[in-house]
Amino acid sequence: MARKSKRSGPEWPKRDDGEAVAPVFFKHVHGGPLDTELTLNLLEAYGIPYTCEYPNNGLFGKLILGHSPGGMRVFVPETMLEDAQNVCSADVFYDEDEESEEV
Repeated sequence: MARKSKRSGPEWPKRDDGEAVAPVFFKHVHGGPLDTELTLNLLEAYGIPYTCEYPNNGLFGKLILGHSPGGMRVFVPETMLEDAQNVCSADVFYDEDEESEEV
């Protein structure tokens, strides 16, 4: 498996003993570059570091096609897994009062 580490934003968290927190599987992102970048940018915006893995020669596909046809596996620190799940599954609610003021 080709693994690409991309850790933007905050540093990977460490335990009290100084060891890095273990990465855990967060989700498999299918689709094109927009889907993958949306997920990664959302994690970055909320300060959640991540590392990515491209299965099935995905790095080669990314080089040729511009995106990995096999998708991308995203891993986050085990201490931040619940935060990542909440951020990426959040529903968007619009304030109707705000919309009526803009129109």
